[in-house]
Amino acid sequence: MATEGDESVTGASPRKRADAVRNEKALLDAAAAVFVTSGVEAPVRDIAARAGVGTGTIYRHFPTRADLIIAVYRHQVDACAEAGPALLASSATPHAALGRWIDLFVDFLVTKRGLAGVLQPDNAGFDTLHAYFLDRLVPVCNQLLGAAADAGEIRPGMDAYELMRGVGNLCIGADSDPNYDARRLVELLIAGLLRRG
Repeated sequence: MATEGDESVTGASPRKRADAVRNEKALLDAAAAVFVTSGVEAPVRDIAARAGVGTGTIYRHFPTRADLIIAVYRHQVDACAEAGPALLASSATPHAALGRWIDLFVDFLVTKRGLAGVLQPDNAGFDTLHAYFLDRLVPVCNQLLGAAADAGEIRPGMDAYELMRGVGNLCIGADSDPNYDARRLVELLIAGLLRRG
């Protein structure tokens, strides 16, 4: 016999889970936006205000700042990974899709500014996140590069990891020097991949 709490009868639990997922996504989006403008040490109250919730809600989901930063990092990696195939399907050319994806990748690199200060490279969590980053994003970049090469837009054989590493290196220090426009240099790099003639 079904009881009042039986989710097969009430359907409440699945809806609650969907609401919880939606709320967590809103918190992570808000935190990512605040991290971009204020860094990862931004006050939790700023993140709560942007998300339209109380600070207690954030602490219920993410008990420590490191928990929040790790969750934002993974959330941003997932969003960047999922964007690749969607951009490939909706862009005029594979090279255009690659350019738009690299732009998102640059946004991601800016969002994770300060992560290394919270999670030192000798921390096991740092290694896990770096492996997650590579596992999720390198195949997407490879897919975009392969599509552009198959279309004859770029030379074949461009290595995704090498390209991503180069983009990352161009972004170093961009947040501390207002005269340095990393995004412009990244755009030049991506434009330079195009086959001429």
